[in-house]
Amino acid sequence: MSASSDYSDSGAPLSDDAEASDEARGESIAVVVGHGAAGQRLDRFLAGRLAEPLAGVSRTRIQRWIAIGAVQVDGQLRMASHRLTGLERIEVWPQPLDSEQAFAPDPVALDVVYRDRDLLVIDKPAGLVTHPAPGHWRGTLMNGLLHADPAAAALPRAGIVHRLDRDTSGLLVCARSERAFVALTAQLASRAMGRRYLAIVTGDLTGQGVIDAPIGRDPRHRIRMAVVPGGKPARTTWRSLARRADGRHSALLLQLDTGRTHQIRVHMAHHGHPLVGDVLYGGHPVHGFTRQALHAWRLRLRHPADGRLCTFDAPLPEDMAQLAAALELPVAAIAPADEEAGR
Repeated sequence: MSASSDYSDSGAPLSDDAEASDEARGESIAVVVGHGAAGQRLDRFLAGRLAEPLAGVSRTRIQRWIAIGAVQVDGQLRMASHRLTGLERIEVWPQPLDSEQAFAPDPVALDVVYRDRDLLVIDKPAGLVTHPAPGHWRGTLMNGLLHADPAAAALPRAGIVHRLDRDTSGLLVCARSERAFVALTAQLASRAMGRRYLAIVTGDLTGQGVIDAPIGRDPRHRIRMAVVPGGKPARTTWRSLARRADGRHSALLLQLDTGRTHQIRVHMAHHGHPLVGDVLYGGHPVHGFTRQALHAWRLRLRHPADGRLCTFDAPLPEDMAQLAAALELPVAAIAPADEEAGR
């Protein structure tokens, strides 16, 4: 793994993939903040303004919802102490009682790529859920952060500002201070933070291309997303890194110009080249590889303390490297090590 601060790419900013469990958490309740609420704390305001069937929910319980990321202000995570301006839209995803114990430490092993007083960069293994959600209330990456650093309890989601699917491996950055949380959240919102992904897909792809197709909920399958009329704009750029001689599989470098849920997986399936192992979107296991062959390889951000550009890399995980070897795809070409390859 490498870390540097000399990233000079001027391409489109990237975003990230969200967990399927996040899509299964139910419908949100929207609260529009009026001018009279200016200056109020987020948790105190919600405790007094939620209507039936949530009227009377305690401030303590609302604080727990904020802590696990079930409350957003204008689409962004905020701390319970966040002061309202009186012009926001707040969305609340009511959580079951099972969630009450979710914001707690668990001894989850974390592969730390970089750490300082503001940032923690982790290489997440496939199979690890990023944060608690129905069916995965404990043993998540968030619980591991709380175990490794109890001070993380002061931040929503223990400082997690973006996510990866459970079965996607690769880089995640977490805030370790309030200033870092605010700065990283702003970078995500403005698309100034970026990642590049490595994937192995079905079929023969050479050259490069752009998939520009709107994504929304699949009307026939609740936990899937799909390219649908009226969906949110979504744009993915891809470039071929290697291909199998018989054209049955290809390795790609991808970047996201938008950040829709499951965007890479949906776009590649729509393009006729689903990810190997991605059974949810039509991919098939190959040589025993049963997860989506997707890895968040490169992460770019500006450091919250001094604004310098930082780049972090995570090599192809062992299971994807073994898959590539079995498919006769050169591993060195699939995980480019130089800046030019990442452009």
